[in-house]
Amino acid sequence: MFDKRKIIIIIITFGLFFSSILLSGCTKPKQWISYDGRIRNYIIHIPSNYDAEEPIPLVLALHGGGGNSENMQDKTGFNQLANEEGFIVVYPDGTGRLINRLLTWNSGHCCGFAFKNDIDDVGFIRTLIEQIQQEFLIDTNKIFITGHSNGGMMAYRLGSELSDIVAAIAPVAGSIGGKATEDSEVWTIPEPSFPISVLAIHGLLDENVAYDGGRGNKTTGTRSDISVNNSIDFWVEYNNCNPIPEIEESGNIIIETYKEGDMGTEVVLCTLINGEHWWPGSEKDPYKEISASELIWEFFKTHPKQ
Repeated sequence: MFDKRKIIIIIITFGLFFSSILLSGCTKPKQWISYDGRIRNYIIHIPSNYDAEEPIPLVLALHGGGGNSENMQDKTGFNQLANEEGFIVVYPDGTGRLINRLLTWNSGHCCGFAFKNDIDDVGFIRTLIEQIQQEFLIDTNKIFITGHSNGGMMAYRLGSELSDIVAAIAPVAGSIGGKATEDSEVWTIPEPSFPISVLAIHGLLDENVAYDGGRGNKTTGTRSDISVNNSIDFWVEYNNCNPIPEIEESGNIIIETYKEGDMGTEVVLCTLINGEHWWPGSEKDPYKEISASELIWEFFKTHPKQ
């Protein structure tokens, strides 16, 4: 005999759960696609004011090494921005031995499971973008990618290898390459086929991905990284920007803007003098002088593909 009270409680619980989803925008439960013989997962958030008749920007946000889509969603606060500004945000998962933990991206010289197993993350992200374009009306001139740490490295790689479809990238605490081991050759992202705009955010005191390159005191594994300045120089030179930046200083923040790039591109470096290996503005940031998420979105919406 079924206990009617238990059934009613279950129905109410599910009702409250789905109501909370509807009221908070449209964050769907984790989605998946099959790519290269693997099931790949992602979270997608649709802004509450989404109109299927108007093209909408798309932002992909890549978690750091050892993270996952849930913690990237939590620390960035992009869902709220998406609701306010009207863009779709997607949080893909990297790969690892566990289903939902300790996940990494194959950024070229790093990291972990994805690098060691030569996972085709570039192909996965291209396929994921194509899948989302089939489901939603995406503005093809406003496809953007950001990421933190290993995800920032992956954002650099995707900016290079998906420059035909990506308008701008915003790596936080990333690098364009480096050495997987002390004896490895230096790996660097290839030259892109098209210019794209770049905003890089990096803490001067970062000990995980050292600002000046090489190995920091907290760098994981055996890798070393290319410096922030060399990463910026790569894009300034390729985009044919003015090599003399405009410089703004405010408190502990220095912003260098390289303008007049091909097809309207710009390269911007935001250095946090007291910054470490956190996402600026998140709970781990003790200063909260800037919100990386807000700065990134302001950059993205003013740098569509031309």
